[in-house]
Amino acid sequence: MVHNLSKDVSILNQYVSEIRNVQIQNDSLRFRTNLERIGSVMAFEISKKLDYSTTEIETPLGVAHCDLLSSKVVLASIMRAGIPMHQGLLQVFDHAENAFISAYRKHEKGGGFSIKLEYVSKPDLTDKILILCDPMLATGASMVMAYNALMEYGTPKHVHIASIISSDESIEYLKKKLIGTNNTIWTGAIDDELTVKSYIVPGLGDAGDLAYGNKS
Repeated sequence: MVHNLSKDVSILNQYVSEIRNVQIQNDSLRFRTNLERIGSVMAFEISKKLDYSTTEIETPLGVAHCDLLSSKVVLASIMRAGIPMHQGLLQVFDHAENAFISAYRKHEKGGGFSIKLEYVSKPDLTDKILILCDPMLATGASMVMAYNALMEYGTPKHVHIASIISSDESIEYLKKKLIGTNNTIWTGAIDDELTVKSYIVPGLGDAGDLAYGNKS
């Protein structure tokens, strides 16, 4: 299942427009803040699909019956661009466990590139809700590689893939590669075009560079 959150107009649309806007996005602090905000909005939407249990809570004047989250959540992000988005998710799922994956494009002569995975830090994922985030889904290759690496450490009850801007191609790629019914894709926008160098158009540019500065 794919949820394109831009189809329902909300404050999310403004945050997405600001990270795309060349007049605004060069303010790296605001860029990171907007990634966090979008992460929090997505966390709220994902929270509607999780499990809750009714609990009696004592107040100064009596007892209230409250629905509390019973799902065990693990938040995972692909560094470095995923870190601000991860923080936004963590502000909502503040009791979640956390996982981090280092994946990057290694550019090769001739203009091609391969995805390299160097580092995975994670808790046991068995029967938990895994929320795996990366701001940009261009080809989807790094997301699938991260997903497969995490699956070596337990089988989650359900996996939510969260991305801010996705390409049509990446969505179709994930549908083919993430086999099974226990996967849901969440995105803030879906763009039609992917260049020969695998950049999303109109996209926003390099999210990692905009958040943390250019890399050599």
